[in-house]
Amino acid sequence: MTPGPPAAPGPVITPEAVVAGRVAGARRAMAEAGIDALVLRPSPDFRFLGGGQGPFLVVTREGLAETGDPAALVPQGARRVGVDPEMRVRELFGLAIEAELVPAGPVLAPLRLRKEPYEIEALRRAVAAAEGVLERVRELAWFGETERAMAARLRSLLLESGCEELLSLRVAAGEHTARPAHPPSQRVINPGDALGVSVCGRWDGYCAEAARVFVVAEPPEDFEAMYSVVLAAHRAGLAALRPGVPAGEVARAVGEVIDGSGYGRFAAAHAGRGVGLGPDEGPGEDTVLEPGMTYCLEPAIHVPDLFGARVADVVLCAEDGALPLGTAPHRLHVLDR
Repeated sequence: MTPGPPAAPGPVITPEAVVAGRVAGARRAMAEAGIDALVLRPSPDFRFLGGGQGPFLVVTREGLAETGDPAALVPQGARRVGVDPEMRVRELFGLAIEAELVPAGPVLAPLRLRKEPYEIEALRRAVAAAEGVLERVRELAWFGETERAMAARLRSLLLESGCEELLSLRVAAGEHTARPAHPPSQRVINPGDALGVSVCGRWDGYCAEAARVFVVAEPPEDFEAMYSVVLAAHRAGLAALRPGVPAGEVARAVGEVIDGSGYGRFAAAHAGRGVGLGPDEGPGEDTVLEPGMTYCLEPAIHVPDLFGARVADVVLCAEDGALPLGTAPHRLHVLDR
């Protein structure tokens, strides 16, 4: 019997003690940066500090409150106010605050790097939902369909999985797999095509991405050799991802494998990024990895006009090293219909 879609993740509730600790950390960072208040709209930063209905969350040195009139809560004489990086232009103009407005991201981003145990479990459930959608790729009929039509089917599967926000969806066949940002098109999928499929979404506030590579009926010439390099680079990235190592070392480990294979000039520009409440939240190259940080490892090779391959997995930096939060295999699966 074919398994159905994975169950939707349950609601994620941030414990009050965790919120209190985060707010205290935010206030310390605000003081160091000379920021008198933060004004946040519904966003990852907003949720990180326990925001609920909004429409705004205001954090000052003394208080925290949700309000529809943030200007009324910003202290009189405030000189610098941190605003949400997702703030809309009309919201910025509507603040009517006589202070220097600066991004709130640099204050909160370092605090968001290490995940609480309940967040890691939430991410694990989100990864399971994303991988469950890719698992069902093998059940679908691909021959003669277009990239766009198959993307629409995957979108429906994502909604069934409980995905509350679709952040990206990629279906690329044949030579289109060599284009990193290729949007699904009217290209027909044929036997002999390489196929790249990736989904990135948010499940109950937490983001996950999964990307896998398939071939239709049979692999193109030389494709398996190139894909083996991507997998070797992925293994090297996992081996490098451990506490005490700068995040840039992970990218360097991935790059060394691809460079050594002769595909160096075709390697993707980035080997990974942080993931959590947002789909891209650090760490920077110089950030020393610590237990509790989560990372989307995504080595890729793109050979123009021929083919490409990208694998993406959400990985936890654990005490003993890298711990993938998903279970989907990386083997090259042949689609037979």
